[in-house]
Amino acid sequence: MEIKTLGYDHPDVRKLVADVQQEYVHRYGGPDETAVDPAEFLPPEGLFCVAYDNGAPIACGGWRARRASPEDPSLNDGDAELKRMYVVPHARGRGLSRVILAHLEETARAAGRLRVVLETGAKQPEAVALYRSSGYERIPGFGYYRDYPSSMCFAKAL
Repeated sequence: MEIKTLGYDHPDVRKLVADVQQEYVHRYGGPDETAVDPAEFLPPEGLFCVAYDNGAPIACGGWRARRASPEDPSLNDGDAELKRMYVVPHARGRGLSRVILAHLEETARAAGRLRVVLETGAKQPEAVALYRSSGYERIPGFGYYRDYPSSMCFAKAL
C-alpha cells in the first residue's frame, strides 16, 4: 500500500469523496452538507491523502486547520479537523482506517497542529469505535451538525 498526498480536486479524491457522500446518503438520507473548500486541504493549513493498493485508490482522508470561534466554542486554535475518512467496501476489515488515521495525525502534528477534532454520526458505529479505540474523547458539538442529535464530535490531543 502507498499513501499519496493529493489536492482535493484530484480525480481519485473526487471519486472517493463522491463515494463517501453516497455512504452518507445511504445511512442518513442525504450527503454531508458541511462546507468544504478544496484550498483548506493545501499544506501547511491542511492535507488530503489517498491510499493505493496496486495502483487502485482504496482509502482517503484529510484534515484542515481550525481555530477558536464564538459560534464553535469547542474548537481551539491549533486544531486539525478530520474530513472524509473513507475506505472502499472491498478493502474494509484490513486496518486501513487505522493507517490513514495515524498518517493524518502524524502529518497534522508535523504541521504544528495541537489537537485533532472530528464530527461523525451515530449511524456510523464503525467510525465511532475506531475513534474511541484510538484515544478520542467526546466533546461538545461543532460545525454544521452541532445541534443534530445524531452528531457525535470527538477530539484527541497530539
